[in-house]
Amino acid sequence: MSSVAQTSTTSFTASQQAGKSTSKDPYNDLGTEGFLKLLINELQNQDPLNPMDNAAMVQQIGEIRQISATDTLTSTLSTLSNNQELVTASGLIGRNVKGLATDSTEIDGKVDSVTVETNADTNSRSVKVHVGGKTMEVKNIREIVNG
Repeated sequence: MSSVAQTSTTSFTASQQAGKSTSKDPYNDLGTEGFLKLLINELQNQDPLNPMDNAAMVQQIGEIRQISATDTLTSTLSTLSNNQELVTASGLIGRNVKGLATDSTEIDGKVDSVTVETNADTNSRSVKVHVGGKTMEVKNIREIVNG
């Protein structure tokens, strides 16, 4: 009975750690490949007199598949969001907008062009509109004026 309580406590702690987004937590950086390596290492080093239960192995394989599916879904949704932001920005060319420029000044004018900037360090991209000589991120547009 005490091992059940101990397992529950360990699971709770892991759940708490999984919710934190700090770079010091090694579980946040564990991908599918790393998880597979850990599983294989666990299988190779298990006690031959007390091997892993088949149900536990099936559960871990299911977790691997779930992690992989979640990673794929996250990537797909991120791509979709980026593409939607670009479509929205390109639809603003020639329209009047109001918002906050990248230099924290107010902008009120016609959108001349749209650019996409990619940050290789963070693997992110931002869509920006250009109004006159100023630049504004799409998320900082406060109003789209008709006419």
